[in-house]
This record gives sequence, C-alpha cells and structure tokens, in this order.
Amino acid sequence: MELTEDIARNFARIALGHVGREYPHKLDHVMSGDEDVLPPRVLHPCFFGSYDWHSCVHGWWTLLTLRRLYPAMPEAAEITALADTTFTAENLASELAYLSRPASAGFERPYGWGWLLYLHLEASRHQDAPWADRLAPLAQAFAARFEKYLGILTYPIRTGTHFNSAFALTLADEWAEVFAPDLRRTISAKACDWFRKDQGCQAWEPGGDEFLSPSLSEAMLVQRALPAREFAEWFGAFLPDVGQQQPAALFTPATVSDRSDGKVAHLDGLNLSRAWAWRTLSRDVAQHRTIAERAAQTHLAAAMPHVAGDYMGEHWLASFALLALLAAE
Repeated sequence: MELTEDIARNFARIALGHVGREYPHKLDHVMSGDEDVLPPRVLHPCFFGSYDWHSCVHGWWTLLTLRRLYPAMPEAAEITALADTTFTAENLASELAYLSRPASAGFERPYGWGWLLYLHLEASRHQDAPWADRLAPLAQAFAARFEKYLGILTYPIRTGTHFNSAFALTLADEWAEVFAPDLRRTISAKACDWFRKDQGCQAWEPGGDEFLSPSLSEAMLVQRALPAREFAEWFGAFLPDVGQQQPAALFTPATVSDRSDGKVAHLDGLNLSRAWAWRTLSRDVAQHRTIAERAAQTHLAAAMPHVAGDYMGEHWLASFALLALLAAE
C-alpha cells in the first residue's frame, strides 16, 4: 500500500475539514484567573481546530506535506490560501506569546513540541511561501524547551500516548538535523543514556488507549542515534526473536471496539504508527526486512479503512497514515 494522488486528495479533504473546525475542542490550558477563560480561537489563532492543539499542528503538517507532493491536485490551491491566512505574523506572535505565560511551561510537552518542529521542517520545504520564516520563532522556542527539559528528565516516559519521550524526540531529531546540531547531539546522547542497555524487550502492549508502540518508538529513536551497524546489533539484542515474529503483540494489529470513544479509537493510531515504525526500522535490519515490511502492511491494512468516519479518529488519523505511507519511500 503506497501513497497515491487519490489517497492524498482524500487526506487533504479530511484535514481541510478539521484544521479550521473549532468545536468540539479539548484544551490543554491552565487558567490563573477569570481573564484566562477564553475560547480556542482567541487562545490559539493558528491552531484552534482539530479538537486539540497538537492535532491541529499535525493536521497542518499533513496539508503542507500533501501540497508539496501533489502541487497540481485541486486541493493544493485551497491549502495555500488557508495557510496564507492562518500563518500570519500576528497569529504566530499570539501563539508565541501564549508560551510566555508562567502557566504554559508544560503546555503540550512533549508531543505537541515535537509536532510543531516537524511542521516547521515541512514548511521549510515550501520555498514559494513565507510560512517557515514565520513559524521559525515558535520552533526555536520549542527547541529551547526541549534542551531544558532533557536536562531535567532523568528517566524516559515509555507509555504509548502523548507523553512518550521517544516519539517526540524522533520528530524533534529530524528537525534538529537541519536546524539545531547542538539539540541533535543532546537528543542522541539522551537516547543512548536511556535505551542503549535495553535487551530482551517483552513488548507488554498495547495499553487500552495507546496510539504508539513503546517498544517500536524506542527502537526508532535509537535508530536515529546510532550508526547503522551499531543499531543492527542493538536491535538484535533488544528484539532477539523477531525472526520468529515474537513478541507476538508487535505483529498483531490492535482490535478497536468502539471508534466513537476517543481513547479506544487511539488503537487505530497504534496500528498506523506501528506500520510507520516497521517500515522505518526495516531499512537497517536487513536480516528481518521481509518480516518487518509484512508487519507494516498487516497493520496498515487493519487501519486504513478507518482513517475517516467518527470525528474522534478523523481529526488526527490521516497524519499517522501519511507517516506510514511515506516511510516506504
């Protein structure tokens, strides 16, 4: 299963339908007084849609990525026009000002931080538009937060939800490779400090509301931190029974019992993020490449029919499907 223009157009229509949809909305917002009781569009003039801030950010990543890959598709012009009116200097100054609030120190940490950097990286590939320059101060602010946060985070957060350390740092590391070599060195050092000695992963997953694999997310970050040969050796010790497709949990798509429940619907995202992970890892585990690619396809097939449907999944799943489809490249 690969990305086609038909799939791209479908994903674009999905994302265009929610990045500007304010309600329903779940805020990550600490109020210090009555003056802080404000609607999403006032608090976040760029990222008020898509049910929550981080989903709006990666909804925009989806749109800009599709615009770059399929510039002639009919939706590309609509994406351009909407981006021009969204990513204004005034709107982005308001987003940056929000971070300066004392109560915003932990805002969207670390998942939203990683996605904002990933959005800026994608915007930088659109040289016909001013979006990257306008997003740059916000990206630099989150990069500085990552540096400070990694200085105090003694232990990684391994849960397969928004708090997962490895996933956010994988996105941040790709941005830092282009924009911040010092941050990249910090991320690589932290990844090795946390995970280099891990062996015999049992993969006790998924949890009931996880959309990331703690095991595969860790492996993806270590893949970026180590040279290919060293990573292959580490992976062989971390998951020694991959050749026998064990632990079985990593090769079995999660069952989603109720897609109208936002937490249960996370499991569709788990299937998509596992597909992304297996495809990415397959590049550097030559001995198990066929098994990894087959696992990716199995998970993609389980989740792709459910990218659209109930809004609890529709406001974010296309981004993870796109990650998985692009990993094949």
